[in-house]
Amino acid sequence: MTEETQHEHAEERYEHQDLSAQAVYAFLVSLLVGGVVVYFIVWGFYHFMEARQREHQPPPNPLVKQVETDTRIVSPGEIKKFPEPRLETNERTEIRDFRLKEEQTLNSYGWVDQKAGVVRIPIDRAMQLLAQQGLPTTPKAGTAPPSAVSVATEAAERSDTSGTSSLRKSQPPK
Repeated sequence: MTEETQHEHAEERYEHQDLSAQAVYAFLVSLLVGGVVVYFIVWGFYHFMEARQREHQPPPNPLVKQVETDTRIVSPGEIKKFPEPRLETNERTEIRDFRLKEEQTLNSYGWVDQKAGVVRIPIDRAMQLLAQQGLPTTPKAGTAPPSAVSVATEAAERSDTSGTSSLRKSQPPK
């Protein structure tokens, strides 16, 4: 075969018919109509389920006042009646107020427990005092804190007036 005949066969392999604009528009319209139909089916289903749930509510206690309100809607005044923690109503203002309160606590003097005499100081001042005085240290290695037995033994030796202590003899030399 020559190159010309191969080229002619290659040109015949593409599709001669393009997709028409009408087919594209028909597909888009059918997609839109399908979306609208699905929307109304879901909307109707939700309204059906809500009506069904209202019908199956248990009867209210006859001693309770009848109030015809939707309990899912809560007014701002009623929010304070709920116990903590509550749902956030406005996240930005609530977090801002919380951060301002925390910042004020960190940077002011105040009582933590007035009866016990415990106060709080600003964090900057606490860091200055810590830098000046340092952290409390632990005893050096090898020194044991006094135990109840050794304290009692030393008290007994001091109170012994006989001059000879049997307690001292039984202990190993230091």
